[in-house]
Amino acid sequence: MPEGDLISFQIRVNGMLTEPRQVAADLPLIDFLQDELGLTGTKLCCGIGVCRACTVAVRNFPQAPAVPLLSCSTPVSAVNGQEVRTVEGLAGPGALSPLQQSFLDHFAFQCGYCTPGFLMAATILVERLRARPIPRSQCDAAIAEACGQHICRCTGYVRYYQAIRQVLLETPGLVLA
Repeated sequence: MPEGDLISFQIRVNGMLTEPRQVAADLPLIDFLQDELGLTGTKLCCGIGVCRACTVAVRNFPQAPAVPLLSCSTPVSAVNGQEVRTVEGLAGPGALSPLQQSFLDHFAFQCGYCTPGFLMAATILVERLRARPIPRSQCDAAIAEACGQHICRCTGYVRYYQAIRQVLLETPGLVLA
């Protein structure tokens, strides 16, 4: 590989700063996460950013709101120096996140391949609502906006949406009365 194709790359992943390294500027983020860091929870499915199974949360500076990012079609050069959160970063010590638990309680998934993408989109939604709660009447629209482009070939989405809605309604401060 020609030297011009390499960049010095370092990001924070799930709270941990990676070691600086030289990588190809066009290396897909998902390949870096899986091959370099061993984080295999983020799934490669379509490879062109349509299915959204590869969704991760990215912050371009520490207090910035997290935004969804399609890691299969995003080169590492686009996130250099930023903070990335993957599905492995959702659970706390010895406990699942409320969304993860709700997905299990609602039997939201069958094969589970798309689940990491749904979890990341829903987590970003919860974080957004912590900063700016919405009226209860807007919950379903907010879930559809956050997760509506995610593709699941097994479940028909209803259980995913029910699980997310339960977390939104039961978490204080996300939904206005």
